[in-house]
Amino acid sequence: MKQSRLIVLCWLLWWGCWHTVGAQDSIPKLPPADRLSAIVSSSEAMQQLLRFIPVADSIPASFRDVQPNVIEDITGELTPFFEKLQKLDKPVRIVHIGDSHVRGHVFPYIVRMRMEEDFGAEAVEALPVSYRTSGLAKETGRAGVVYHILGVNGATCRSFSTPARISEIVRLNPDLIILSFGTNEAHALRYSASEHQAAMQQLVERLQAECPEACFLLSTPPGAYVRRRRSKRIVNPQTAKVVETQKSFARKYHLAVWDMYHVVGGEKSACRNWTNGKLIRPDGIHFTHEGYRVQGNLLYQALIKAYNDYVADRLD
Repeated sequence: MKQSRLIVLCWLLWWGCWHTVGAQDSIPKLPPADRLSAIVSSSEAMQQLLRFIPVADSIPASFRDVQPNVIEDITGELTPFFEKLQKLDKPVRIVHIGDSHVRGHVFPYIVRMRMEEDFGAEAVEALPVSYRTSGLAKETGRAGVVYHILGVNGATCRSFSTPARISEIVRLNPDLIILSFGTNEAHALRYSASEHQAAMQQLVERLQAECPEACFLLSTPPGAYVRRRRSKRIVNPQTAKVVETQKSFARKYHLAVWDMYHVVGGEKSACRNWTNGKLIRPDGIHFTHEGYRVQGNLLYQALIKAYNDYVADRLD
C-alpha cells in the first residue's frame, strides 16, 4: 500500500513539473549582432562637447541703475566663434583692439586670463603682461585660446583704419575681433553721429574684407567726465550719443555689441558708480587697476553667458 502511494506521488510530481515547464515561454535566442550600433560609453565626451561654464556677475553691490550684463547678438554673429571655441581642436584667436582702456592691458588681460582658465592656456606661452610689454600673445601652435591685445592711447575707429593697423590685425588671423572705442570720439569738440558711423563702417568693412572668417563684437565705453570752468568736472554728455550711434551701427550691420556703458549705470549713474567706488582716476577718464579689473570681469562674464546660451541651443 505504501509502495503504491509512493508510485502515485512520484507520478504526480513528475507530471506537475512537466506541465509547469511546458507552460513557460521558451527562452529567447540571443539577437544577432547589430553592426550599426555599439555600447554607449560614459557621458564624459558629451559633457566636454556640450558643457556649461559656471559664471556669476561681478557688478559691485554699490552700483546703481545697472542693466543685465549680456551681449546683444540677435543675428547670431558670434555663433561661428563659439563653434570653434567649443571644438577647440586648434588655436582660437581673439584680437582686442581699442583706445587707452585697452592699451593699459589690465581690462583685456583679465578677460584673457579668465578665458584661458576655462578653455586652456596651452596655445600661448606664459609670458608676463604689463603696460611696458607687448599685449600680443606668443603662440605655441597647440590648441587653445589665443588672446591678442592691441591698444593705442587716444585711438578712435578712424585712426585704426590705416593700412598699417589693418595689416597688423590681419597677420594675427583672428576668429573674433573685439572693438573697444568711443571714449575719444565722445571727447571731440563737435561730435557728429554720421561721421562716427562712417568711421566705424570704414574700419569694419576693411576688416571684414581682409578677415572674412572673423566675428565682430563692439563694446561701448565705460563713461567719462569732462572738465569745465574752475576745474569742475561734469559727466560727458556726448558719451550717451556715442553709445547710441554704436548700438545703431551694430543693429544695422548685424554685429554683436556689449553695452558696458548701460551695464554699469548709463547716463544717469555710470560715472557716479565709478566715482563712489573709487574706481576712476582723478582725470575722470581713466580707471584704477581695480576699476579695469571690474570691466574685464564683466566682459568675460558676458562672453561666457553668450557661450552658455550657444551650448543650451545645441541641447534643444
